[in-house]
Amino acid sequence: MPGGVTEIIFFAERNVSPAIIWLDDQPPKVQLKFVRLMELLREQGARLSRPHAAPLRDKIYELRVRHLNVNYRLLYFFHGQGIAVVGHGCTKEREVDHADIERAIERREKYLRRPEAHRYVET
Repeated sequence: MPGGVTEIIFFAERNVSPAIIWLDDQPPKVQLKFVRLMELLREQGARLSRPHAAPLRDKIYELRVRHLNVNYRLLYFFHGQGIAVVGHGCTKEREVDHADIERAIERREKYLRRPEAHRYVET
């Protein structure tokens, strides 16, 4: 989306966002780093790349934070040209676990079928 701003939304089921719950459990420095990365994602959209973001597979991407030798990841996908949907977070050693990628793929499929039912709304 050249010149535009990417909207960042959080995937949810029954207005519960796995990514927000996961972020709330992380150290404050990790949370702050992700806030900064999400701002970069908002500004750069699909152009955001390493070291901040990277494609995984099947249209799933990761936002990348390292803190105290731990690799933290937020998995996300795009909906159209102007929306990035954050599915959930995880920690990893070498590669993002296969199950985390599969979970992100399932959430992408659910979201694409019914976006209005899987969008977190702050209350």
